Amino acid sequence: MTDVDATDFAVVVYREDEGWEAEILPVALTEDLAGLIHALRQQPSLGGTVGLVSVGDDFFVAIRLLGDEVMVFLSDVTASVDWPLARQVLDYLDIPVPDDEELDQVLPVGDMSIFADLGLDEMELGAISGDLELYPDEMLLSIAGRIGFAPAFERALDAVA
Repeated sequence: MTDVDATDFAVVVYREDEGWEAEILPVALTEDLAGLIHALRQQPSLGGTVGLVSVGDDFFVAIRLLGDEVMVFLSDVTASVDWPLARQVLDYLDIPVPDDEELDQVLPVGDMSIFADLGLDEMELGAISGDLELYPDEMLLSIAGRIGFAPAFERALDAVA
């Protein structure tokens, strides 16, 4: 079991009446992909539901539900060696955990076009997740800003601080 501290959070983002809303989810979901997907399904939304999870200073996971479709994105495949949630994402995507020779590169995996219809294309998502100067929460804030739900996202995070 890993240490869960203040840098770990899970947020659900959804559209309601022409605007974005965001709410904090229980921190336990930062270690439980199935529980996270279940929690996202509980939130009705016109345009699908987005789950954003930041774990430590290491990685983030983005999940998007559109109808029955579940899209999953992991910012750093090497996180799967140390973190349960990242390992669960690889299992979900049917991608093997990298071995020692493959741990020298930080590479994203999953649905790179997860937010393409919302204005964040694959190249931009790859650039954000590959910026090693940013912490995962900063990457998620950048994504939120590009898509247009940064104010709601920040309000949700402020409720935790």
